[in-house]
Amino acid sequence: MTAASASVPSAQSPSVKPPRSVFDTVYAFAPNRDTQGATAYFIVNNTPEGQPANILIDAPPWDEGTRDWLNDRGGVRSLFITHRGGLGRAAAIQKALGCEIVIQEQEAYLLPDSPKTAFHHTFSFSPQIEAFWTPGHSPGSSCLYYSAYGGVLFTGRHLLPNQSGEPEPLRLAKTFHWPRQLQQVEKLKARFSATTLAHLCPGASTGFLRGQRTIDRAYERLQRLELEAFRDRQPLL
Repeated sequence: MTAASASVPSAQSPSVKPPRSVFDTVYAFAPNRDTQGATAYFIVNNTPEGQPANILIDAPPWDEGTRDWLNDRGGVRSLFITHRGGLGRAAAIQKALGCEIVIQEQEAYLLPDSPKTAFHHTFSFSPQIEAFWTPGHSPGSSCLYYSAYGGVLFTGRHLLPNQSGEPEPLRLAKTFHWPRQLQQVEKLKARFSATTLAHLCPGASTGFLRGQRTIDRAYERLQRLELEAFRDRQPLL
């Protein structure tokens, strides 16, 4: 048995559904029990020379089926972690796929034995794809922006859909720094425009989207957030 095969369970899990298409080059995985029901994403991306440079966003449910599905699409060049809650079996995934882990520097210590790139404020994967630090939910919470399809922001748990499917910051018992998280949401509102942000792909609570594959009209919905009303919210358990 090779080291790579040892990193993957020997049998596929019948409960893991195959990823579904969000856009032509974006896929969403089924919620992952290893990350408390979080949703991981996959971006099909190529270098200017046409070589695969695909990006996995957070850890998906990990078994042979997931590994084979990813390899059939050119493998994974980078595994981007939006926050510590998205780690799951990131170390095993990196070992099996030979990809590089990209993670904000304040959370890099959580993967001491895995090859990784730790960034501070921003990290550019390509001219179309950039990660940036949005601390608050966790110290190293980060978002990833993909300029295709009118602009897609992968938010991890920085912004999540509420029960009505509207995006909002969510204060949890484990939230690292609530005022800082709200400050970063305010910066998101100023960072984008109606022509640069059309969709949010949240990293959890995707069941509240009720069949929709993204939170659309993202810029408009962000602008409607009155963050002052969130400041005194009590943490959810």
